[in-house]
Amino acid sequence: MRTLGNIIWFLFGGIFMGLAWWFFGLLAFISIIGIPWGRACFVIGNFSFFPFGQEAISRDELTNETDIGTSPLGFIGNVIWFIFAGFWLAVGHILSVRILVIAIARFGLFRSLDPALFLSSY
Repeated sequence: MRTLGNIIWFLFGGIFMGLAWWFFGLLAFISIIGIPWGRACFVIGNFSFFPFGQEAISRDELTNETDIGTSPLGFIGNVIWFIFAGFWLAVGHILSVRILVIAIARFGLFRSLDPALFLSSY
């Protein structure tokens, strides 16, 4: 069942956001400072491609170690990340959810999810 869910997810939406995460990961690798964020982009991109059967967990919880992205000094990098990539990835996720929800909502299902999503769709 997990494999079937991953195949359906990949074909109907996961491929687009996974490629977006990989694209921003490549951009982060251009600068040496962005390498930790680039690595995270590739991990999240793989998670976006095939989410079923996987679990997202904080590195601090898993290994009890910190790196530049999870340390207090990484705050500046996280702010820069949000401005140049994180915001745009969030917008991409919101738009892809909107497209998928509208496709379901046309059949009269799930209208209670978010009324704002349906204001401009009719």
